[in-house]
Amino acid sequence: MPALGLGTWKAAPGEVGAAVRTALELGYRHIDCAAIYGNEAEIGAALRSVLDLGELRREQLWITSKLWNDCHAPEQVRPALERTLADLQLDDLDLYLIHWPVAHRHGVLMPSVAADQIPLEKLPLQVTWAAMEELVDAGLVRRIGVSNCSAAKLAALLPHCRHRPAVNQVERHPWLQQNQLLAFCRGEGIGVTAYAPLGSPAGDGPAPLLADPVINAMAEDRGVSAAEVLLAWGLACGTSVIPKSVQPRRLATNLRASRLRLSAAELEEITGLDRHHRFVDGSFWELPGGPYSRTALWDEPLG
Repeated sequence: MPALGLGTWKAAPGEVGAAVRTALELGYRHIDCAAIYGNEAEIGAALRSVLDLGELRREQLWITSKLWNDCHAPEQVRPALERTLADLQLDDLDLYLIHWPVAHRHGVLMPSVAADQIPLEKLPLQVTWAAMEELVDAGLVRRIGVSNCSAAKLAALLPHCRHRPAVNQVERHPWLQQNQLLAFCRGEGIGVTAYAPLGSPAGDGPAPLLADPVINAMAEDRGVSAAEVLLAWGLACGTSVIPKSVQPRRLATNLRASRLRLSAAELEEITGLDRHHRFVDGSFWELPGGPYSRTALWDEPLG
C-alpha cells in the first residue's frame, strides 16, 4: 500500500473526479474511498478514464473502500461490496474496511432514533468479519480491515479471524497520536492508516491544526507548508496518510511530503503536542436510549 494516498471524504460531487485524475497524473497511486461518501460513481468514472488511456494499469493502483454501518448483517456484506465495485468500475478492491464498529438497521444511513441502531451484542463484529472473509475467498477483495477500532475491539476480534485485519484506519495527527493503539497494531502486524492527518476543518475554514505554532515554525524553518510537516510526521511514524484535497496545487504540495525527513529533535517536539483531541469524536452515534456512547466506542473515558 503506498504510504501517501488521496482521501475522498468530503470531496464534493463535481470536484472529486477531477481531483482523482489530477492526483494520478501527479503520481498518487493510493485512493481511499467509502460508500457513505456518496462519490464513488464519480471516482469510478475518473479511474476508468485514466485506465482506458493505457498509461496506468490496474495493478499499479491501490483502491480502498469501506462497508457502511447499515450493511453489517452477513447477507448484506457482499451486495454492498458489489455496489461499490460497480460504482468504482472495478473487478476487485485492494482493501475493504468495516467503516465503524457501529451497526444500523438496513437502509438507515444515519439513524436519528435509537430504534434504528443495532447493538454490537446483537450483531457482533466477528459476524460481519466472517462475511468479509468470504469476499477474500471469492477474490473480490485482496485484503480486509477495520476502521475506527480500539485496541480492545481488535483484541476481541482477532481470535475469530481466518484472515487477519490488514489495516486499522483511524483518526491520527499530532493532537491525537494514539501511541498505545499504534503499538498494539504493530505488535499484531496490523497496518495503521491515518485519516484527518491534517486535522479536520470546522465549517468552511481551515483545520486548526494547520495553525499550530510548533508545526508552523518547523514549516517556516524548512521552507515547506504546515501540511507537509504534518504528513511527514505521520509517515515517519510508520503509518500511511490519506489527506484530502481537490486543489491541484495542494495535491502536489501534499505529495512532496513523502520526500521530507524530519529530524529526531523535530519528531520529539511534535510528540509533545499530543492533547488527545478528536475532531471526529463519534458523538453523532450517541442517541437517547441508544446502545452507543463515546466511552464504549473508543473504550476509554471521556476527557
